[in-house]
Amino acid sequence: MDDIRAAQAAALSQVEQADSLEAIAALDSTLLGKQGEIAAFKRQLGSLETVDEKKAAGQAVNEALQAVAAALETRQRELGDAALQAKVAAERLDLTEYVTAPTRGHAHLVTQAWERLEDVFIGLGFQVAEGPEVETDWHNFEALNMGEGHPARGEFDTLFVDYAPEGGSEGRTVLRTHTSPVQIRTMLEQEPPIYIVAPGRVFRRDTPDATHMPVFHQIEGLVIDRNITLADLAGTIEAFTHAFFGPGFSSRLRPSYFPFTEPSAEFDVQRPDGSWLELGGCGMVHPNVLRAGGLDPTEWSGFAFGFGIDRMAVMRHQVADLRDMYADDIRFATQF
Repeated sequence: MDDIRAAQAAALSQVEQADSLEAIAALDSTLLGKQGEIAAFKRQLGSLETVDEKKAAGQAVNEALQAVAAALETRQRELGDAALQAKVAAERLDLTEYVTAPTRGHAHLVTQAWERLEDVFIGLGFQVAEGPEVETDWHNFEALNMGEGHPARGEFDTLFVDYAPEGGSEGRTVLRTHTSPVQIRTMLEQEPPIYIVAPGRVFRRDTPDATHMPVFHQIEGLVIDRNITLADLAGTIEAFTHAFFGPGFSSRLRPSYFPFTEPSAEFDVQRPDGSWLELGGCGMVHPNVLRAGGLDPTEWSGFAFGFGIDRMAVMRHQVADLRDMYADDIRFATQF
């Protein structure tokens, strides 16, 4: 019995001195295995003279094994907790260098641009419209004059989803690639005249880089009224440019192509230093789009325009890399 107690004490001492999970794993096999010192006493039980001696010795061996097993489990839990705490401490970001006292946060850079754009367009007489981010293929493409097989669809790296919203069907539902579907929904739900802007989040299968993100933000405008002309579009773009960027900026239109407008144009903004920056696309609403919206193109006309909110924020604040706005680096965020 003394030998069993001594073996138990020695085993518990080894467990207490173990300083790693690997050491605990090795001791588990050594101390509790069939070849372990304590288990070896079971093979000696047959040499005892009486049944009572065998019973007492067997019970002592079992109790010793249970005590060692419990000690191993406790030590393993302690070392596991210590390892986790060490990992957390090593990966923790110390922000005390940058934030010395609790401060009130502020809107994200993109949110600031979003809200400023809404304010500018509301000041120009527009209303804000919204639509779902999960769209039907019809709203996202077909109603915008991009039928099945239309080559313009190849410009959109579309994400299809296995979900059918009201009016949709399985396999024909997408994460919207632009906010243009809001134009269709507005025409179907609201009688002209229509003066709206539609800001929102859009999705494409883009690889993140300095100028692209798979999830980004757009704002589109739509005007539907009687006797709307390209001159109204050009004047609206110029008024927006002055209101958003300031009196030192101006705009121009360059001929282009979009399936949902005709004629179509790119619009550029001229900086005070004379350089030009492409901002977005625009044009007169295509008759097919008006028909899809339930409007008679012989009675109603209109124009549409759109551009990236993220790009506006990048240009306004001279951000070098679009990804910086989504990296959650407080050193970057506190600059704006």
